[in-house]
Amino acid sequence: MGRMIELTASDGHKLSAYRADPPGANAAKARGGIVVIQEIFGVNSHVRAVADGFAADGYLAVAPAMFDRVQRGYETGYSQPEIEAGRAIMQKLDWKNTFADVEAAVAEARSAGKVGIVGYCWGGTVAWRAAALTPGLACSVPYYGGGMPNFINEKPRIPVMANFGEKDQSPTLEQAKAIAAAHPEITTHFYKDAGHGFNCDQRASYNAAASRQARERTLEFFRKHVG
Repeated sequence: MGRMIELTASDGHKLSAYRADPPGANAAKARGGIVVIQEIFGVNSHVRAVADGFAADGYLAVAPAMFDRVQRGYETGYSQPEIEAGRAIMQKLDWKNTFADVEAAVAEARSAGKVGIVGYCWGGTVAWRAAALTPGLACSVPYYGGGMPNFINEKPRIPVMANFGEKDQSPTLEQAKAIAAAHPEITTHFYKDAGHGFNCDQRASYNAAASRQARERTLEFFRKHVG
C-alpha cells in the first residue's frame, strides 16, 4: 500500500518517509493527512503497518524517518539491546531539527487537506510538543510519550487526545495523571491493564483490547478534527 519517499526539511536535510495513500483514491479524495511519528525503533514494519491502517481508513499517512539525522535507514526490533541502541540515537537528536522534520512531513500530508499527528513512545513526546510548536496541525494524539512529563508546561494550540497505559513506567501513572490535571483542556484516556507500548503487536507489552479501543478513539478524534 505504501512507498518510501524523500522529504526535504527547512534546513536542507533530506530524510526518507513512508507514505501510504488511501486505497484506490488520490490525495484529493482522502479524508485528510496523518503524520505518524515513530518509536525509537525507526520506521520499521510496525510503523509502516500503522500508517497502512490509517490509509485504509481513508487518510494519507506519512511516517518520516526521524532518526535519519543520526543514522539513515535505522530500523530494528524490540530486544533489550535494540532498545538501548534506539535510546542512544534518540539522545543525539536535537529538538530544533526534530521539528524541522515534523514540519516537512506535515507539508507532505497537507496535499490531502487538514493534518493530524499521532506518535508512539518517543513519538508520543514529539506529538505532544508538536501540538504547542508545529504550525499547520489540526490535532494531536500522543501515545505513552515517556518524555511528556519533562514538557508538562507546553501549551497545546490544538485539540489533543493522550493515551496512557496504567501499568506504564514511562510515563508512570502518577506522571500521566499530573499531565491530565495540568491540562484540563486535553482529552486523556487511561487503559487499565496496559503498559508501555501497548499498541504494538510486535512487543511483549501488546494489549489487544487497549490497542483496539485506543485506535477507535483515535480514529473518532481524527474524523472530528481532520475529516
